Amino acid sequence: MKVFPFLGALLLAGCGLAYHSSSVSEGVAESGSQVRVVPLTAESVLAANRSSYVPKQLPEVFFASAGAGGGLKMPNTSVEPAYLPESRPGKIETRVPPEPARTQYRIGIEDKLLLATPSATSSVEELTGLLAAENKRQGYTVQDDGAISIPDVGRVMVAGKTLEEAENAVFNALVEAGLNPAFSLEISEFNSQRVSVGGAVSSPTVVPLTLTPLKLNQAINAAGGFQLVDQDYASVRIYRDGTLYQIPVREYYQKGSLQNVTLQDGDSVFVDTDFELDKASEYFAQQIQLSNYKQNARFNALNELEVEVSLRRDELDEQRENFSERLAVEAVDRDYVYLVGEVFQQARYALPFERKATLADALYSEGEGYLNRTGDPRQIYILRGEANPQAFGGVTAWNLDTTNAANFILATRMELRPNDVIFIAEQPITKWNRVLTQLAPNLVTSSVAGVVN
Repeated sequence: MKVFPFLGALLLAGCGLAYHSSSVSEGVAESGSQVRVVPLTAESVLAANRSSYVPKQLPEVFFASAGAGGGLKMPNTSVEPAYLPESRPGKIETRVPPEPARTQYRIGIEDKLLLATPSATSSVEELTGLLAAENKRQGYTVQDDGAISIPDVGRVMVAGKTLEEAENAVFNALVEAGLNPAFSLEISEFNSQRVSVGGAVSSPTVVPLTLTPLKLNQAINAAGGFQLVDQDYASVRIYRDGTLYQIPVREYYQKGSLQNVTLQDGDSVFVDTDFELDKASEYFAQQIQLSNYKQNARFNALNELEVEVSLRRDELDEQRENFSERLAVEAVDRDYVYLVGEVFQQARYALPFERKATLADALYSEGEGYLNRTGDPRQIYILRGEANPQAFGGVTAWNLDTTNAANFILATRMELRPNDVIFIAEQPITKWNRVLTQLAPNLVTSSVAGVVN
């Protein structure tokens, strides 16, 4: 048997004629590029990451909120109180309303809350929206759905809660948002629970209920006090839950307990100089009609707002879907890096929106990464062209040696830049195996030819 063909094939392999593979060599390449190999260390990673790069940004539509808008537009529902003529009664019967149960104040719709932080130095960075509102004395109004909207946190349900319960809800929301939960909460304006005062007073008004119980004399004083010609024929009428109570004004002055009658939400107080209850009922009927009108107006306005928000949400969804479809057909400008060499698949890796990617992100993304069996762990490179036009042909090869597994941590810190090439060289044994694989058919053919000859 002749062995000359076999020796010739080996000679060809040794001369590099049978097999070629990519590698990185420092110096001047055949193309004229100046190649500089830099080992990846903690210091060189910092140097590589200093190059300026701003990731591609998502369109503004991904940050828009469907709830943005003008809010509820309530109609003007102010109505002048009804005029009731004076009459001369013989004797006014005293009917005092029962003392309401003592309960804690519960926050309601249209109440305004203030958030305060203990230290401006530590909270400005974390609760900037809250502090800005606090410094300007702008509170957070409880909206129709019972929630307040806090910047950087979102909507927090507080309606129907005591102040302590509302503090717990805000605390939990701040913790979930990753913000410093140090704050204090107070009610700056009480608007949800009210008592109306009208009739023979200086200035008919609506008195809000606060954290402390509202007494009858406080409500009358808030309306400027009585405006009477003759108090002998005047009475204070209180309409509560469909029942009408009355206290003669003269007896009101004589007994402190009558002045300290506790009022509750929804009470209507009317100072009347007419003894007949049906006359005073006109005032209360007006209050009921006005309340129903305001409630219906609020309901209609809320429905309009929900329709507006729904339309806005559909528009945002359509714009986001259009962007996703354009992204799928590569009609959106993207930044890429390229993976070559001993990787699962020669491919390009799209740099993400809004953030920077690292070498580890590209190596360990699904369907990508390098082949442990054939790739050389000493020769993982990031090839990066020079940004300076004067050194256009220059290439820096950042070399990661992972024979020490601790160096993998550098891969999680080495940031990628557009058009980087990640190259993984083959192991020496892999190269020889491929050489032999290519030579095998030639060896068989040469052997057969030798036997025949």
